[in-house]
Amino acid sequence: MTGTVTPRQNSVALMILAAICLALITILTVWKLKQFKYVLINETGGAMFYGMLLGLMVRCLLFDRGENMESVCSCVGLNSSPHILTVNITSHTHCYRHVEKINQSCPPALTPRLETFDPEVLFNLFLPPIIFHGAYTLNQKRFIDNLGSVLTFAFFGPIITFMTIGACVYGFTRLMVLLGRAADGDFLLIDCLLFGAIMSATDPVSVLGLLSDLRVDLDLHTLLFGESVLNDAVAIVLTQAITTYSGMGVGHTFDPPAFLLSVGYFLGVFAGSFLLGSIFTVITALLTKFTRLHENPLLETSVFFLLSWSSFLTAEASGLSGIVAVLFCGLSQAKYTIHNLSSEGRIRTKQLFEVFNFLGEIFIFSYMGYVLLTFPCHVFKALFIFGAFLSIFISRACSIYPLSFLLNLGRTSKIPHTLQHFMMFAGLRGVIAFCLAVRDTSTEVRRTILTTTLLLVSFTIWVLGTAADPMLRCLDIRVGVDADENPEDLSLEAHPSIHPPTHTLHHSITASQQLFIPSLSSSYLT
Repeated sequence: MTGTVTPRQNSVALMILAAICLALITILTVWKLKQFKYVLINETGGAMFYGMLLGLMVRCLLFDRGENMESVCSCVGLNSSPHILTVNITSHTHCYRHVEKINQSCPPALTPRLETFDPEVLFNLFLPPIIFHGAYTLNQKRFIDNLGSVLTFAFFGPIITFMTIGACVYGFTRLMVLLGRAADGDFLLIDCLLFGAIMSATDPVSVLGLLSDLRVDLDLHTLLFGESVLNDAVAIVLTQAITTYSGMGVGHTFDPPAFLLSVGYFLGVFAGSFLLGSIFTVITALLTKFTRLHENPLLETSVFFLLSWSSFLTAEASGLSGIVAVLFCGLSQAKYTIHNLSSEGRIRTKQLFEVFNFLGEIFIFSYMGYVLLTFPCHVFKALFIFGAFLSIFISRACSIYPLSFLLNLGRTSKIPHTLQHFMMFAGLRGVIAFCLAVRDTSTEVRRTILTTTLLLVSFTIWVLGTAADPMLRCLDIRVGVDADENPEDLSLEAHPSIHPPTHTLHHSITASQQLFIPSLSSSYLT
């Protein structure tokens, strides 16, 4: 076999090998910590820590050995030397920093070129299984019992959070202008609202890891995990709507037509993505019901997996939200299609998505840690970062306490103050916030948002995640609780010998079930 291996191929293979090694080290570390019953650090925090170690080593090696160095080009025709020159080529961003003036007696300065993964690959490869797994394994019985509360926290919570964070951060940007730390016009209100939308979603991966390790009160588990799964969809569509509004070039002025168009875009994308996820559920339900795929669990699992993933890719290709589509696909698959699978197929699908979810969270959090130390264009603005840290606590309090008060007016089982305090405390950020922030770093404002997002994710994962166990004990909230073993809750099925009851085509569909697939008639289920 002839052919040569290019340095580019070597570097890509080396990056993949490094990612696999990080995953293995993280898995072994978590396994060892679990043996010692050490619950203060889970796999997400460990993965991010090892990613930072890799980034530190890469950065030190490149600067020490001078490898992969490129010359800094001079820019003529400019009034002044730019501090940062960013060049966008397709989905890649090449960032160059200003070193010094170049003259005839001074050789060109060198700056390191760091290899990174394409964020779009991470977004399309690892994120769909994570979101689907969160929806697919949600405790259906408890979710339905707490449906009103979960939907209230998941849909109204992010809207309150994004408006509060946007207002707080905008106030700090005006303070930066007054103190001379930023020029007037560097940060617009729309930029601050965009940051608020990015940070409005709590992370299901981090929350699930935290709740599973501590085995908290089941109602608290349902409220927190259900909120984190659903509010991702709201945050993503909010971010897309604000980006659409910003792209209309409205500047400092409020443009009512553009605002109404953005609201219409928000509702249209959400409804279209919801419908697309439901369509793929109908297709999967029909195939598994009226074919003999259940006779071959391997083929059955493969079809289920590929169709579920296709809901994400189809939505993204259609200009809709893949996260919303795969989220509602996972919820409806767990409610309807799973009854058509064989007992072995149920176990295989759950375990398959569980493995993809686990590996996906390790790779993405490792990449976060790596980017935190290797991204060449970080922009650290102390007042902006301080305002962001302060605003996430204020916004979480403005969301949890008023909504809990309103919900308790109609709930028979009230949400106690101790659970409200912990829900306010457990607003961990992670995968979704990072993926939304890293997709565009073409301007200094966007790079400031990325840098601040990485710092906030690190803080919530390491500090708030570590303090969760002492906080639970301080609030006297039950821990070590076993999940209810409900034979109809197939997401909790642990024993292949326990078969769920047979569901016929004629069982009645309640209004709460119709929430997920309003267009799914009984003929699809029978």
